[in-house]
Amino acid sequence: MAAACRSFLGMALLLLLVSASSGQLSPTFYSETCPTLETVVLLAMTPVVLLEPRMGASILRLFFHDCFVNGCDASVLLDDTATFTGEKNAGPNANSLRGFDVIDTIKTAVELLCPGTVSCADILALAARDGVGLLGGPSWTVPLGRRDATTASLSAANNDLPSPASSLAQLISSFAAKGLSASDMTALSGAHTIGQARCVNFRDHIYNDTNVDADFASDLQQSCPSSGDDDSLAPLDTQTADSFDNAYYENLVAYRGLLHSDQELFNNGMQDSLVQQYSTDPDAFAEDFAAAVVKMGNISPLTGTDGEIRLDCRKVN
Repeated sequence: MAAACRSFLGMALLLLLVSASSGQLSPTFYSETCPTLETVVLLAMTPVVLLEPRMGASILRLFFHDCFVNGCDASVLLDDTATFTGEKNAGPNANSLRGFDVIDTIKTAVELLCPGTVSCADILALAARDGVGLLGGPSWTVPLGRRDATTASLSAANNDLPSPASSLAQLISSFAAKGLSASDMTALSGAHTIGQARCVNFRDHIYNDTNVDADFASDLQQSCPSSGDDDSLAPLDTQTADSFDNAYYENLVAYRGLLHSDQELFNNGMQDSLVQQYSTDPDAFAEDFAAAVVKMGNISPLTGTDGEIRLDCRKVN
């Protein structure tokens, strides 16, 4: 009996050590070392989003573009230097990603209160959550404990981020490669209920695709000509561009998705029924979106002693 007990205790200790070394994220990670963290992030995000609602979408997109490239490690925030190539100038990011200065501001405030304690990766995860909430969307508990990368990958940013020209099959494959299901992908695509896109990213859809409402396409063509004006902007959700709601899915059902990749979710494919559900059930969308963002935020985080806690989000220590 004593031997069996020792064996059991030994196994329990081993499991405990394995769990500890795996560095699981926890919403209470900073409860002792930086207890005011979430308040600081929300106080910083509030005036930013109230002044420019689009910034809520930009920070959420920044989080997505970070997590899809080697995990949620704040690598997307790193600036290029003479000896270091980051991800900011990758095709999907260059002249497109915004909000770096917002993260810098939050980091500065957090460093004053809790120096050398909170990662840029965790700040980005919290800021993305708060941006959604400030625009009327759902909230969720953010697991924390990520550490910051000391490397980045321009090639992964070019290859792993889905294109606005993606087919449904390509979208499903891209998300599956990150451990996200087709349903997760459809829920996460609802982030396009806020924010804007450049003409260059939806031009082909409004001029060449057939699965688009003719009047909708014609209206957009007024500000997005067949050539030129690549940076002309249009709201991803033409109904309620500054509100996080389910209108994005209503648009898809009406064949008024702005991007080719948007409309692919409702185009005689396997996600049609879920799109229809979200278009009439905002609570179901909000619940599934929150769950999917948490799942996305768990993509390959650096934990424990991996990576570092950057003092400046734009450069390694």
